[in-house]
Amino acid sequence: MKPQPYDVLIIGAGINGAGLFRDLCEQGVSCAIVDKADFGSGTSAAPSRLIHGGLKYLETGEFGLVAQSTLERNLLLKNAPHLVSPLPTIIPIFSWFKGIGASLRTLLGSTTTPRSRGAFLVKVGLSIYDYYGSRHGVMPRHTMMSKKRALRDMPKLTKSIVATGIYHDAKIHNPERLVFELISDGLAANDQSYAANYATFAGLSEGVLSYELKSTTIKIKPKILINAAGPWIDHVNQQLGAITQLIGGTKGSHILLGHAELVKNLDGRMIYFEGNDGRVCLVFEYLGQALVGSTDIPDRDPDGVTCDEAEIDYMLDSLRQLLPEMSFDRDQITYVYSGIRPLPASDSKNPGLISRDHSSPLLEPTQERSFSITSLVGGKWTTFRGFAEEVADQVLERLDRKRRLSTQSLPIGGGLNFPLNTRERTQWVNEVSQSSGLTHEAVDLLLTRYGTTAKRIAHHQLHSQPCETLPNSDYTTQEIDFIVRNEWVESLLDVVLRRTDLAITNALSIESLKAIAEIAAKSLGWDDNRKVGEINNALDYLKKRNFMRL
Repeated sequence: MKPQPYDVLIIGAGINGAGLFRDLCEQGVSCAIVDKADFGSGTSAAPSRLIHGGLKYLETGEFGLVAQSTLERNLLLKNAPHLVSPLPTIIPIFSWFKGIGASLRTLLGSTTTPRSRGAFLVKVGLSIYDYYGSRHGVMPRHTMMSKKRALRDMPKLTKSIVATGIYHDAKIHNPERLVFELISDGLAANDQSYAANYATFAGLSEGVLSYELKSTTIKIKPKILINAAGPWIDHVNQQLGAITQLIGGTKGSHILLGHAELVKNLDGRMIYFEGNDGRVCLVFEYLGQALVGSTDIPDRDPDGVTCDEAEIDYMLDSLRQLLPEMSFDRDQITYVYSGIRPLPASDSKNPGLISRDHSSPLLEPTQERSFSITSLVGGKWTTFRGFAEEVADQVLERLDRKRRLSTQSLPIGGGLNFPLNTRERTQWVNEVSQSSGLTHEAVDLLLTRYGTTAKRIAHHQLHSQPCETLPNSDYTTQEIDFIVRNEWVESLLDVVLRRTDLAITNALSIESLKAIAEIAAKSLGWDDNRKVGEINNALDYLKKRNFMRL
C-alpha cells in the first residue's frame, strides 16, 4: 500500500489529542489521528467529571494555570452546553485562621501538604478565584455562610465546621462523548483529515508508520508527529526510536454510590473538602448517583490500573467524617473507575503537589527519523482547548502556515445552535418532534443527551420503526442502532462506556447488554461467535474494572 502523506499525525485520541486534531483540521492542516484502542478510552475516560478552574493550584502559586483553567471552564460552558453545566460548590471550613503559615510555605516551595485551611484563607482564595474567573464571566461570585446557616442548609454536615464557603465550578456528564465529538468536528471541518481507533502500531521504516486495522493496513508519512498518548508517551517514543522519561503518572480512583439520602442532601451541589491526609476530596450528584473522589497514588501501569481496597476505604472513611449522621458502606457502590494522570516526571514525594500544568517538549528529526516529535505532557481535562491552541500554533509555524480562526468561540458537537432558554428549547423540541414523529418527551431526552445532534438521531428513529426501549433503560434500540452505524463503534464496550452513559448510570443489565449486542451484530455483521464473545468480554471488563454487579 502506498503511504499516505499528512502534515501531522497525532498518536493518541484522548482529550488532548482530539482537541489538537480539531484545531489543526480547522486551520486546513491535513491531519491524521490514531489510537490503539477506542477514542477517549484511556485517561480521558477517568476524570473527576469536573470542568474546573483549579482552586487548589493557588496554593502552589500556579496563578497562570488558574487563569487559563477558569477561562477554559467558562468557554466550555458556552461551547458545550449540552455536556457541561454549572456546579455550585460548598467548602466546609473547620477553623478561622489555621493553614496560613502552611500555605505560605507551600507557595514558597514546601513539599508538605497544607492542612486545615481556615475561613480567612478560604475567603482570600475564593476572592482571587473570582477575579481570574471573571473573563467571559458566566459564574456568580463566591459567598461565605455562618455555621448556623450552613447547618440549616445542609444539616447532615459534621457539626465541627465553623463556616462554609460557596462558589461555582462546572461538571461534564459524558467526557468520553466530548472527545468523540471533537474528532467528529475535525473530520467535518477538513476532508483531508483521517481518524482511526483500534489501530495497532506495526512498525516504522523510512519515515513511514504502519498500523494494522481490523481488515487492512494503513501507512502514514507525516511531516510532524504529535505524541498525545498520555501515560503511554514514553512507550510510544521508544517505539519511534526516541528514549524519553517524560511521564511520572499517578493513579486517581473514583467511586459512585447509589445513595438516595446523600443525593437529596447534596441537592445538585458539590462538597469540596479535606480528607484525613489533607488531600482535597469531593462528592457531588452525578447522573442520579453520588460521585466520590479521588485518590492520588504514584502508578505507571495505565493498562492494568484498577481501584484497590485501600482507596475505597479512604474515600468511604472521608465521607463518614464529613457526614457522620449518614451510613456509608461497600454495598452502596454501583461503579468504580481509575486512570493514570499523565503528569510530568517528578521526584516529589507528594503526588498532590506535582504540577497539573502542561508542556510540549520537541524532539527534532534525526537521520533515522524524518519527522519531529512533540509530546503533550501533563495538562488538565479542562484546559485541553488552550493546550491544543498553543501546540497548533507551534505546528503552524513549522509548516509556515497562518491560523485561520480561533477555537475560543467554536461550538463543540451538539453544542452548535443549542437552545439556551426555555422558549428556544420548546421551539426546537416542537420542530424536531413534528418532523420526526417522536413525542416531545423523547426528543427532549435526546437533546439532553446529545445536544443538537439529537435531530439526526430522531430522524434515524423515524426510519427505523418500531421504536423499542432497552430493558432496564430509557435508551431505545433505534438510538443504539444510530450510534453503532455512525460513530466508529468496534466493540460492545464502546457503546456502553463511551458513546452512552449506560454503564455509569447503573442502567445496564445482562438483558440490555444482550439487546445491544444483537443490534450491533445486525449493523456490523457480527456472527454468533463474535456476538457471544463481545458479551462475555464486556461482562468480564465491567465486573473486574468497574466493580459492576451484573
